[in-house]
Amino acid sequence: MNSLFRKKSIEKIVADSEAGLNDGHGGGHSLNKVLGVKDLTFMGIAAVIGAGIFSTIGTAAYNGGPGISILFIITAVTCGFSALCYAEFASRIPIAGSAYTYAYVSFGEIVAWIIGWALILEYAIGNIVVAISWSGYFNNLLQGLGIHLPDWLVNDSFSVEALVDEANKATAAHQPLTETMNAAIAAWNSAPVLFGKHLFMNVPAFGIVVLITILAYIGIKESKKTTNAMVVFKIIVIILIIIIGSFFVKTSNWHPFMPNGFGGVLAGVSAVFYAYIGFDAISTTAEECKNPQKDLPRGMIYSLIICTVLYILIALILTGMVNYSELKVNDPLAYVFEKIHLSWIGYIISVSAVIATTSVMLVFQLGQPRIWMSMSRDGLLPKKFSEVHPKFQTPAFATIITGVLVGVPSLFLPSSLMTDLTSIGTLFAFVLVCFGVLVLPRLTHAKKSAFRLPYINGKWILPVSSVLIVAGFQNRILSAITQMGTEGFQEILFLVFILTLIIVAVLAFLRSYSVIPIVGAMSCLYLLTEIPAISWLWFFIWMGLGLLIYNFYGKKNSKLKLS
Repeated sequence: MNSLFRKKSIEKIVADSEAGLNDGHGGGHSLNKVLGVKDLTFMGIAAVIGAGIFSTIGTAAYNGGPGISILFIITAVTCGFSALCYAEFASRIPIAGSAYTYAYVSFGEIVAWIIGWALILEYAIGNIVVAISWSGYFNNLLQGLGIHLPDWLVNDSFSVEALVDEANKATAAHQPLTETMNAAIAAWNSAPVLFGKHLFMNVPAFGIVVLITILAYIGIKESKKTTNAMVVFKIIVIILIIIIGSFFVKTSNWHPFMPNGFGGVLAGVSAVFYAYIGFDAISTTAEECKNPQKDLPRGMIYSLIICTVLYILIALILTGMVNYSELKVNDPLAYVFEKIHLSWIGYIISVSAVIATTSVMLVFQLGQPRIWMSMSRDGLLPKKFSEVHPKFQTPAFATIITGVLVGVPSLFLPSSLMTDLTSIGTLFAFVLVCFGVLVLPRLTHAKKSAFRLPYINGKWILPVSSVLIVAGFQNRILSAITQMGTEGFQEILFLVFILTLIIVAVLAFLRSYSVIPIVGAMSCLYLLTEIPAISWLWFFIWMGLGLLIYNFYGKKNSKLKLS
């Protein structure tokens, strides 16, 4: 047990990084320090404003109505508390690795490995979803220009086959076929057949992954310039949408504000939280910051505030221009402007959506290799992952592997399920980072220049708040206890949240814990209870695979064991 929870001191982490990337395993080359606060802010905006504002916001608004704007505020506050915790860690430990490195310092090796493995879901697996979304936007843009790619080159066989099966069932039941079903049948019939199988591949998704991987490979400076340019463009487009859309808002569409109650608002939690995923990727670039102690915290907070304001305004504009019940479409922004006969804006939105999702992919493709690089430095992954290219000053091998891990699945797999898996991996990391801050002050004395979380004594605030929360959830708690056998995993998750809340409240009273990290951790834990059980099943399978790799490689080759 001691070996599983062995911790790495901040001093050793910094020393290993400065000593030629852990005794020369990085080839004696360091990362290029070129990022300032503006670059970090833009990188955060690039990661956050993507598919969420152009696609998933429609489904969330369909479930929650205009009240979805409240969910954006709730999610932003949740992410804000987590961002403050990330900021303190990133300021004290200006090393690539993000939550993985922070967990190594706070909780020990096995927890660090679990977080590192979970972050693959956020960055690498999450980018598969973004790549597939990008392909859809890109294909729509080409069709608007009169260019039509063959259906078998822009779809995956799983999605098409599922729709064809639905169409066959509908035909057998003498029910009319939808437009989507007819399109799927046409695609199925036109696809080439190889070894008796209909061949489908999402070539645009694979192509953009290849291009983004090349950009991430050749340097952070080039990636920075590209990201900044894309962010400026998409912010201009979003502001244009808000200004023009405001003239067509009918306040009557905002009534009722929460047509399906607060439960309807919470139904969009996965889609809305997915829209915020990415701001933490800034912390993976800590070694490439000019002044990480000051710039990293500012970049995280600034980007989160800007994105939240834009999300809320877009949500209000969307639900004000049309009734919320019309917004369950893949491209809600383009849809509402077509309704008011301003279809030319739809083309601008399509271009912006392509650029927005490209910038998200770039930030994620930068983040994942740097986490692997940190794990490799610690001996938990092969040395090859920590090699830095002598010319481009990037983790070259790790970047290529990330490109392969994202590119190949994006050719053949559907995006369903990936969104929830990405949310689980991200929230899981947020929870441990927030709790980790409570441990960190006792481990080291921070430099005066480091960002420090404002301390708010939670000795009485947290226990009283917990009592009020438990009282508010009284009916659901009783229902969860009585229905545990029928409702299953979802109710068990909720009861685990309540039990954790009570334990944390007691500890906060005994140890005077700070309010901010506790609220951040518990908010993220609650959001985890809203994710479907099937996604958790796949998450546990993923974690099991990761623990096997750790047991047979990482545990034996850990630098802490060898030292």
